[in-house]
Amino acid sequence: MKVSIETYGCATNQADGEHMAGLLSEHGFEVDGEGDVVIVNTCTVKSPTENKIRKRLRGLSSEGRRVVVSGCLPAADQSVVDDYPDFSFIGVNSGDVVAAVEAVENGFRYVKISAAGDKICLPKVRANPYVEIIQLSEGCLGSCTYCITRKARGVLVSYPADKIVGRVREAVLEGVKEVWLTSQDNGAYGLDLATNLAKLLDKVVGVSGDFKVRVGMANPNHVLANLDELVNAFKDDKVYKFLHVPVQSGSDKILSDMDRKYSITEYNYVVEAFRGAYDTTISTDVIAGYPTESEEDFQETVKLIRKVKPDVLNVSRFWPRPGTKAAGLSGLPGRETKRRSRILNEVFKEVGLKQNMKWVGWEGEALASQKNPDGTYTVRNSHYRPIVIESAKNVLGKNIQVKVEKATYFDLRGIIA
Repeated sequence: MKVSIETYGCATNQADGEHMAGLLSEHGFEVDGEGDVVIVNTCTVKSPTENKIRKRLRGLSSEGRRVVVSGCLPAADQSVVDDYPDFSFIGVNSGDVVAAVEAVENGFRYVKISAAGDKICLPKVRANPYVEIIQLSEGCLGSCTYCITRKARGVLVSYPADKIVGRVREAVLEGVKEVWLTSQDNGAYGLDLATNLAKLLDKVVGVSGDFKVRVGMANPNHVLANLDELVNAFKDDKVYKFLHVPVQSGSDKILSDMDRKYSITEYNYVVEAFRGAYDTTISTDVIAGYPTESEEDFQETVKLIRKVKPDVLNVSRFWPRPGTKAAGLSGLPGRETKRRSRILNEVFKEVGLKQNMKWVGWEGEALASQKNPDGTYTVRNSHYRPIVIESAKNVLGKNIQVKVEKATYFDLRGIIA
């Protein structure tokens, strides 16, 4: 039987999709783009994403398709099980996928929404043979007033460092060139195991082989707790000089309202520490139009973006998520959150272009980690800067010499040197 997997959302969800593909393949199912059974691996972090997924589910239902719904949507809101009575459901536990598909194959409905188990040792089929996505932990220690992911993923459970390092070693032996370390909050890794992210990185870079490590999102308060150790750990040549540290707002009042557990001063201190050490590429996130955000609060966020000059900025309009504290607040009109989002994006177009223009003329080694739909390649240098190049030869997975000739606000354009 053929099974197709459609994955929405973050790198953790992508890793879950790869594990499900591995488990199904191991049990004799053919994972194919046109499956007899469709697994929809869902995300619920934003209303537009959930709406898109529900539209897809309605379409599959009208076509009479056999469907298994997995991921954060059923884990966060189990009422979705009643909305689609012909579908089967699992949650964030990838290990349940085989039982679910076998039940569907035999004409039964399968509903089991359980907490995630240890995924490190599960088989997988990589979407990109040169990129290994490793989930460090499940859940988080936050209590952000707007976030529904905690409800889906639960409280922090870190995976043992020896298993993570073993997975890295295995992946590198299989030809992987780029390792993504991901979770809901990498900065919290190990706090339940009396260790931390810096100590884990020291072990990961000790693995023999030619590969790079991309460290995923880490919240400022947890980065701050072991800042010196982390700055030192990132100095290793195997670690991309790239830090995803979300700020969400430039206003201390709004950060307090969001229950974010750090101040703008602390956030700036983290950014300055990394940039001062090796001019780190900084990626950050902001939410436009939190219900209690005044115009003055919003302007503080604009000022912060102009001051920090992030190299990557993810702007999200506020969307009330069911069951969260912020959902009960009286929100701003949609046109206002849209206006604020538009302003932030326009500001970043200026900031991002100026940051990227500094790289024009740079020449050096970069890893071709992605082939794009138009046939071009995206290569990454030591600072994880995306450089788009053309090549008649297949350079995927190879380290090549490139020269940057142009810049946009979101990427660089180069040639093979």
